[in-house]
Amino acid sequence: MSESTRQPVPPYMAIGISTVVHGIGSRRDIARNLPIVEDAIHAAVSVIGINMPVRLIALAEGALTGFTDEIFDIPHITAARELFIDIPGPETERLASLARHYGTYIVAQCKARWPEVIDDRFFNVLFIISPQGEIVHRAAKNHVWCRERSCVPHDVYDRWIELFGDGIDAFYPVLRTSDIGNIGTICCSDGEYPEAVRALAFNGAEVVYRPSEAVPMTQAGPDPGGTWLLQNRAHAHFNNVYMVCPNVGPVYVHPKMEHPYDIGGGNSHIVDYQGNVLGHTTSGANTFVAGIIDIEALRHFRTMNLNSNWMKDLRTEIFQRMYSEPVHPKNLWLKDEPEGHARVDEIYRANIDRLIGRGSFTAPAHPAQGARYIPPGDDPGDSGWEQIKDLWAPDGKDTA
Repeated sequence: MSESTRQPVPPYMAIGISTVVHGIGSRRDIARNLPIVEDAIHAAVSVIGINMPVRLIALAEGALTGFTDEIFDIPHITAARELFIDIPGPETERLASLARHYGTYIVAQCKARWPEVIDDRFFNVLFIISPQGEIVHRAAKNHVWCRERSCVPHDVYDRWIELFGDGIDAFYPVLRTSDIGNIGTICCSDGEYPEAVRALAFNGAEVVYRPSEAVPMTQAGPDPGGTWLLQNRAHAHFNNVYMVCPNVGPVYVHPKMEHPYDIGGGNSHIVDYQGNVLGHTTSGANTFVAGIIDIEALRHFRTMNLNSNWMKDLRTEIFQRMYSEPVHPKNLWLKDEPEGHARVDEIYRANIDRLIGRGSFTAPAHPAQGARYIPPGDDPGDSGWEQIKDLWAPDGKDTA
């Protein structure tokens, strides 16, 4: 669309939804979470839509599945085959029907297979559904924390760039729309790296979706939202983007739990392109956060400013060598099955040693044992997935 024919984007309301989640023991268990999400969307649009048209609804990470694979260290291939979804699929179609009904975009996260890339792997996938009910954007999480079992593009790097190339768009794609602006997506740990949102901004993003973070990051320090909100305000300020950041609600880890645990700590928020908090909610238990997105104001700010639109001043050449030496090894799971938590801990420890060897980190005078994976039971035979998945079985039955 040419500049002469492009129409202004009217201001609109964005909503982030936090829902209570039931951890899944199989793909069919997602059906327990979908009605909770659907009720939340109906309630949010009914209450908030009387203020401004709702054009973007964002779900939290884990809203559909919980975090069973991470908590119980389920073998990756088992989780890929038994727990997670295809996109598109029946689960995304449930959300698509609401996008069509309300004439809104829905942005969400779910761990999903991506067979066009590689078989027997799952990725942590961010996707956007259009008001017409179509999947119009799909991206994979690029950085995971040490307890997440998801495959990332870097883990199958050679295959990924064979399919998608090695440009920014291959790893940080941006959906360009005429009605809500340009939308980029990252997830949780991605936002621990300032490069992630900078990459999206270079690729044209104006609104960035970053769902979910956990305690202690959401509670660190005296200010609401902890370092999670601090990071997202910085992302917004440095890159002149809106940040839409719903957090997961309390999670029933398995069906035998009497009470859920609030692993995320609430503190969903929406931040404007100068780093100001537009909306913030403390609770994550079936709540929502809202903020007005003004794309035309952002575009004026970026193009009229000679000071605080920082990207215009970048001297890119001086940073090029900074990333010439790898830190985390690529292609880890291209040929080999992804490893469990204890083995992956060793990979991260090797990364730390690599940084010490380069002089990036300085080792303490008296080293001490660091964080490590501790299985949930004393007997390894009792903490395998074949035993644990019986928690999802009806009383008196097993899942074998």
